[in-house]
Amino acid sequence: MAEPTERTPAAAPQADGVSEAAASPPAASTARGFRFLGEDKSVHKALGGGKTADVLLWKDKKVSAAVIGGATVIWLLFQVVEYNFLPLVSHVLIGALAVVFLWSKGTAFINKSPPDIPQVQISEELAANIVKVLRTDINQAFGLLREIALGHDLMKFLGVIVALWILSEIGSLCDFLTLIYAAALMLHTVPILYHKYQDKVDHFAGKAHVELRKQYAVLDAKVLSKIPRGPVRAEKQE
Repeated sequence: MAEPTERTPAAAPQADGVSEAAASPPAASTARGFRFLGEDKSVHKALGGGKTADVLLWKDKKVSAAVIGGATVIWLLFQVVEYNFLPLVSHVLIGALAVVFLWSKGTAFINKSPPDIPQVQISEELAANIVKVLRTDINQAFGLLREIALGHDLMKFLGVIVALWILSEIGSLCDFLTLIYAAALMLHTVPILYHKYQDKVDHFAGKAHVELRKQYAVLDAKVLSKIPRGPVRAEKQE
């Protein structure tokens, strides 16, 4: 009689494969460490998505270049040429209106249709959405300031103090227009650089975050825990 075929060795690799798959989770579900924007939030989504995020991430290169170019021209006119705001706006409007007026009148002599100038109006829905967004942001800022003023969160208090101090130091080194121009350049460079080198930045930021938490724990144990805090709100006690 023929000996029965041994199937144990053939089944072993399959069992090993199943055990390995069960032991090691998929790559997509593994922890990715410290993330500035959270585990499942992209840079595009963090910037609000839509057209604004496309411009800041240079997905629409023409619009992004136009924004940077326009900001550079405005900064040069005010800082280098030393134009004042009202004269600049008046001269630009005078030139634009003169060109359009002569263009419209000139078409009558060459038998061509006048320029099609669209009628620009701000819709009620757009105005309401802008006010709604501003209202939400302002209320959140007021809520944060209230929490800090009541002494509920010392970490936020220290963070705001440091941020305001840094802002005051930057403001003492340059004027407001230069600060706005620098902010515009950063908005068009930092997000795209972070998007490109996100893993490396988050890796080093994670190490810095761990070290800061250690230092804060020491500071809290020696100093902050001894400072009397404001009363805790009723909803937190519940």
